[in-house]
Amino acid sequence: MKTKIKILGFALFSVILFCFISDTAKAQKQYAYKTVTGDPLKARIYTLDNGLSVYMTVYKDAPRIQTYIAVRAGSKNDPSDATGLAHYFEHLMFKGSKSFGSVNYSKEEPFLDQIDSLFEVYRVTKDSSKRLNIYHRIDSVSTLAAQFAIPNEYDKLVGLIGATGTNAYTSNDQTVYVNDIPSNELENWLNIESDRFSNNVIRLFHTELETVYEEKNMTLANDQRKATQALFEGLFNNHPYGTQTTIGTIEHLKSPSIKKIKDYYNKYYVANNMAICLSGDFDPDETIKLIDKYFGTFSKKEIPAFTFKPEESITSPIIKEVEGPDSENINIAFRFKGAGSKDSDILMLLDMILSNSTAGLI
Repeated sequence: MKTKIKILGFALFSVILFCFISDTAKAQKQYAYKTVTGDPLKARIYTLDNGLSVYMTVYKDAPRIQTYIAVRAGSKNDPSDATGLAHYFEHLMFKGSKSFGSVNYSKEEPFLDQIDSLFEVYRVTKDSSKRLNIYHRIDSVSTLAAQFAIPNEYDKLVGLIGATGTNAYTSNDQTVYVNDIPSNELENWLNIESDRFSNNVIRLFHTELETVYEEKNMTLANDQRKATQALFEGLFNNHPYGTQTTIGTIEHLKSPSIKKIKDYYNKYYVANNMAICLSGDFDPDETIKLIDKYFGTFSKKEIPAFTFKPEESITSPIIKEVEGPDSENINIAFRFKGAGSKDSDILMLLDMILSNSTAGLI
């Protein structure tokens, strides 16, 4: 018995010693960063060992920090048979994790697994009466799962630390999560976000789908949205920019796949495909240590290469017309080689000369 106690005591001491050495090593670690010559904001650009990018600019005028967590994946990365997935998952990121959003995750989890499986069956079922029966079962199991869910707990948690402007958006190329937080709550915010991004749980699934349906209906009734979609369809015959939309098709929204959403999450929500951007009142040297503490353990994975069929050259004007109740207007677009090309900065300057969101300079 004494021998066992000694061994246990040694093992416990080893764990404590390891944790102490690990924390001490991080505290003593030197974090290299890059800067851009002539940058008036003096931004620091860090890259953690796991590939996570961190951008920092110090702004001391108010004791707050504007935060962005960006994922380099958007609607262009949606599977062609499950469009709208990236945007829908953005909504689900606000439903909590294994640690929050539920009064008892271990009891909730079996019901969530059932819902996952039922939606996969529902998705491939074509017979309308069978689909209706399956959806009734989804409703029933969802009701059982919902008794464990705590709606809006993420919003309450960040609200308690004084966050404002809590939001997110999905575009073609990225999904971004936004908060404005008090400077003295930085570590609490990092703790919450680290858990949310690493332990996401998809809950309250089909009720959130109603919100996405409503967004889709709004786009169908919005003339500018319809014109923009027609514009991209004209510019991109092969690329997802023109072949699919951020909201997705009605058909795909009616037959969602939680499995595909989880695959997307596991594929793209990884350290070397993410960036944390902070601007405000903080000490960069101490902040990078905190970010490493909470996000340094995130996994690093090989990101699948994004491929698409090259577009054919545009040799003559492409004209598309959209009818609607709004007053007449015209959109003119030119296709170029992309944001990473040498023309990007020049075109951005030209854009501001022609229109700076007020009247333009010409």
